[in-house]
Amino acid sequence: MKEGIILKGYSGFYYVKTQNQVYECSLRGKNRIKKVKFLPGDRVKISIINENKGVIEELLPRKNELIRPPLANIEQLIIVSSLANPEPDLWLIDRLTVLALWNKVNPIICFNKADLVSENQIEELLKIYRQANFITIVSSVKNGQGLADLKSVLKDKISAFSGPSGVGKSSLLNALQPGLKLTTGQISKKLKRGKHTTRHVELLSLDFGGVVADTPGFSSSNLPSDILREELAFLFPDFEPFRSDCKFNTCLHKEEPNCAVKKGVEEGKIPVSRYENYIAFIEEVIKQERSY
Repeated sequence: MKEGIILKGYSGFYYVKTQNQVYECSLRGKNRIKKVKFLPGDRVKISIINENKGVIEELLPRKNELIRPPLANIEQLIIVSSLANPEPDLWLIDRLTVLALWNKVNPIICFNKADLVSENQIEELLKIYRQANFITIVSSVKNGQGLADLKSVLKDKISAFSGPSGVGKSSLLNALQPGLKLTTGQISKKLKRGKHTTRHVELLSLDFGGVVADTPGFSSSNLPSDILREELAFLFPDFEPFRSDCKFNTCLHKEEPNCAVKKGVEEGKIPVSRYENYIAFIEEVIKQERSY
């Protein structure tokens, strides 16, 4: 048997990349009977039928699983936000960083379409996320800015591109890997939002090493249903230097007195947008807890 990684599933077949080639695989009967769910990114063992076909025999243990997009064993999530057309959505960026960290996935924030805005506008955004120690990349397909940096972080990793439609995910991937010819979307003039262009999740092989998923665009995503209110602050790395100075160990940094995180916001040491989004998220988490 050979070991490989599922690139995509389509019409009951799974395309598995081994070290040397890609095999079109069906499922062994026991896996169909057990209704085992196979996702792009899953590592599997396959038996070979002929030069390009095989059968999936075994699903190997997962390191993680994302629900939306449905992917397994992702090492890093490239969160793409356009700097203009459409405007950056900090609420969604923060939400995706929370989802990534909860799933033990490294979030990398890519601000795209740098050719459309000023350096000062870019620096304001970079300051927010560098305070949280997130890796940030500034890119432009038009002038090639940041493409070398993206190649460097993608090399030999299992990655996913995520973010709303219209921010340039497919355009970036086409620029990074010529020949992909991924469909790119036009921005709706009426709604100022991108039209959905990517229809299914698929891992794409990169010539310089690694695989990457171009995931369907979306404008919102549910927070993990199993997250507790006390855990949310740990998913905001920029709160870390302050949390231990709060009066209460159980401080939610919401309404409690002598909260070092709130003081950090007041003193400009924690970005207001990050704190406001944290408050919105914790209200959502508390509401989720009450509904169970």
